[in-house]
Amino acid sequence: MRRAYLQLHIAVLLAGFTGVLGRLITLNEGLLVWYRMLFSLAGLVVLGLLTGGLPRTSPASTIRLLATGVLVALHWVFFYGSIKYSNVSVGLVCFSSICFFTALIEPVLERRALVVRELLLGLLVMAGISLIFQFDPRYRTGILLGVVSSLLAALFTVLNKRWLAADSPHTVNFYEMAGGCMALTLLMPFHAALFPPDHWLPTLSDLLWLLFLSLVCTVLAIRLSLNALREVSPFTVNLTYNLEPVYGILLAFLIYGENRLLGPGFYAGMSIIALSVLLQSRKDA
Repeated sequence: MRRAYLQLHIAVLLAGFTGVLGRLITLNEGLLVWYRMLFSLAGLVVLGLLTGGLPRTSPASTIRLLATGVLVALHWVFFYGSIKYSNVSVGLVCFSSICFFTALIEPVLERRALVVRELLLGLLVMAGISLIFQFDPRYRTGILLGVVSSLLAALFTVLNKRWLAADSPHTVNFYEMAGGCMALTLLMPFHAALFPPDHWLPTLSDLLWLLFLSLVCTVLAIRLSLNALREVSPFTVNLTYNLEPVYGILLAFLIYGENRLLGPGFYAGMSIIALSVLLQSRKDA
């Protein structure tokens, strides 16, 4: 169990970079996610060939993993849309609502009773969020996109817990990246018509950051997260991911000077979120 928590926290730390990279990369949210999934899929193909071949699974598993990959792709599009229509801090703070949605979704999909403890911990995190950031009316679009992103993330994390009972983390990761990449390839013409991009090809700087985002913050981070998910609950995984905004906002503070958006409530909220993670970790230990 300790190894699972270590892998989970490393994955969360890597995930903390994704918000900052979303601002560094100049592509719009649709193209950013398409390149991210394409490069991640290429990395997984190379990894598979080096370690014994591409993963195989049953036709039924293939279909459900590809479909779950569509949820992952949409989550990322909404997440980066939230950042680009507001800022890194807003997008990451909204992402913290994932554990609240998980506390509601998991009992429904798993057909079990609502766990009051999980709901209360989710509400505790929401209280921490309210202290971390005082939402500005100018960021309404970004806030809405961020909340939808969290809802989608909660849904595919609960589903992944099921899929991992039958398939390895590498198989789950591979087919989900493939499903998301195929879905975005089909959707990109419509997205581009609604939100015309300034440019289609990444700059050299974009390319370097995309490779880091894809191979380190995606392939490696997801592998670590899925490994942990085999031993801990989806709620615990998503609750721990509430540390992602803390890491990401600190990076935004250092890189972009977004500290002007943060007051004393940030430190109080960060402490509340860390407390909620600690309480759940002690319960699962």
